[in-house]
Amino acid sequence: MKNFLAAIRFITILPAGKSDYFDAVGMVPWFPAVGLLLGVGLAAFDHAAARFWNPPAAAVLDVVFLAVMTGAFHIDGLADTADGIFSHRPKDRILEIMKDSRIGAMGVVAVASVLAVKWAGISGISENRTLLLILVPAYARGAMLFGMRALEYGRPQGGTGLPFFSRKLRATDFWGVLATVALSLALGRGLLAINVGFFLISAALIAYYRKRLGCVTGDMLGAMAEVTEAGLFLIAAMGGGR
Repeated sequence: MKNFLAAIRFITILPAGKSDYFDAVGMVPWFPAVGLLLGVGLAAFDHAAARFWNPPAAAVLDVVFLAVMTGAFHIDGLADTADGIFSHRPKDRILEIMKDSRIGAMGVVAVASVLAVKWAGISGISENRTLLLILVPAYARGAMLFGMRALEYGRPQGGTGLPFFSRKLRATDFWGVLATVALSLALGRGLLAINVGFFLISAALIAYYRKRLGCVTGDMLGAMAEVTEAGLFLIAAMGGGR
């Protein structure tokens, strides 16, 4: 449980005890499980919000809830990634821009767009709403594992994400992703589109990263989580979640 609690502390603001324990590679397989925990909280929050506000307003609050519970951790990565990748500069300069704590125009546009897509998606979900609100955050955190497995770390000389790449993820490290897929199929076979969308979005982002930079960074992994989450909520809204 040390790795699970460490993962909670690392990618959320949820209370998980105080500890200096930090096993970067060991906590990564637990990211989807932390996503499920976030999803349970999101579903409960949505149920409470729906008692007082209409669906569009409740959806806005849901988006804010996710941002707050994660400390905007992945959103910050999305902004930095957009500023770098869309600067149309050479690779070294892109990586340098990503390290800049300041946010540029492309970062603002990317964050606003992704949050708007999340809102549109959550607003449009009617059937299987609770189940989808629980599962999508788990899928989003699972996408990061594929990015880490498929791409080399972009700052081998040193970076905050370097410890997470000290060894390649093994097939057994994807148990959380497989559990999420199995859970979705067991509880709602109509959710096949979500699983297809998850793998397509993950593959598309990895292919784009490989073509654009040939590597990945912590910011880019955070961007993967945010884009995957937004895309899956939008897919979930097709047909009201059927």
